[in-house]
Amino acid sequence: MTRRTLFRTFLLGGVVLTAATFGGPALFQLHGALDTGSVPAVAAAPAPAMPVSVALVKAEPVTRWNAFSGRLEAVEHVELRSRVAGAIEAVHFDEGAVVQKGDLLVTIDRAPYEAEVARAKASVTAAESRVAFARNELDRGKKLVESRTVSQSDYDQRINTELGAVADVEAAKAVLRTAELNLGYTEIRAPISGRVGRIEITAGNLIEAGPSSPVLTRLVSLSPIYASFEADEDVVAAALSELPKGPNARSHVGDIPVRMDAAGRTDVTGRLQLIDNAVDVSSGTVRVRASFDNEDGSLMPGQFARLHMGRPKPEEALLVSERAVGTDQDKKYVFVVGADNKAEYREVALGERADGLRIVTSGLRPDERVVVNGVQRVRPGAVVAPELVDMKAQPAAEMQVSEADVPKG
Repeated sequence: MTRRTLFRTFLLGGVVLTAATFGGPALFQLHGALDTGSVPAVAAAPAPAMPVSVALVKAEPVTRWNAFSGRLEAVEHVELRSRVAGAIEAVHFDEGAVVQKGDLLVTIDRAPYEAEVARAKASVTAAESRVAFARNELDRGKKLVESRTVSQSDYDQRINTELGAVADVEAAKAVLRTAELNLGYTEIRAPISGRVGRIEITAGNLIEAGPSSPVLTRLVSLSPIYASFEADEDVVAAALSELPKGPNARSHVGDIPVRMDAAGRTDVTGRLQLIDNAVDVSSGTVRVRASFDNEDGSLMPGQFARLHMGRPKPEEALLVSERAVGTDQDKKYVFVVGADNKAEYREVALGERADGLRIVTSGLRPDERVVVNGVQRVRPGAVVAPELVDMKAQPAAEMQVSEADVPKG
């Protein structure tokens, strides 16, 4: 007998003795195990269904928006220049202050212009005295010509003298009005209400008059404020096609919705004010301008703005919550829960935001159930325990990943 045979005989003998002691079934099980060379596996219990919140996908009327970049513009913009030459006597405003129309901003030395007014008044007085003398001479000449003391030619000369004197009075009065205007121009007042900029020329400096004179300061209106942008011609054409037809269709451009994001303010609603009358052939765009309230003065001309121009008529679209959408590299997806409560991975294409939700342009059908809470924990094909909620409802608390869900080592 070999050594291996002897060992097996000894082992079987020990097993038989143990089986006799503890019962036959153990011997049967061991015999089966020795025959098969394996230990029977214990069946795993099925994993419990994961609780998730689901919402029904509904088609709702929404306004479709297109986004464009633009700049803010003042409705009124004035470069303040002097109409008369002279020395700046005083500046009456603080840089950056808000002023009202008619407020005194700058004073030019008045003395030379006051002298011009006085001289013009004297000229008027002198001209009026000549008129009085000419009329007296005319009256006297009329009596003399009737008595044939003077000739008709002399009388006609007196008539011409009186008419010339009257004309001289009118000319003198015109000079006086000009002098008074120039005197008034020494007080430079705000032509519009708005905010003034920095002082370009300070008191004591001499300035020239006219359009080539230096800018004293710049003044811009505050509210409303314009936002101008270049819109694609196709977008403009689609929006205009939904307005009333006829020659006055452009008068209804205010019916096209527009909103703006600028200077930390979002979704500021405005009114479309102008769609230009021609397409820029080099870019295929149309100049568009909208008007926005700016009572607090927080918006400034020149600021960058993101403009959103909508369609006048809402259209049906499928909407989902942002919380229902996951990201898989460059793809967007949702989990659709079927009648068997299994989660199906569904790739979707998204449009713009609308009413706090996202428009789905492809990948979903109306009345399908999508997971809106716990998307990161769901796996394709997993059985879930759905709880129906409203698509716009916010969870009381975000579901936390338990330690059991965190992979070990």
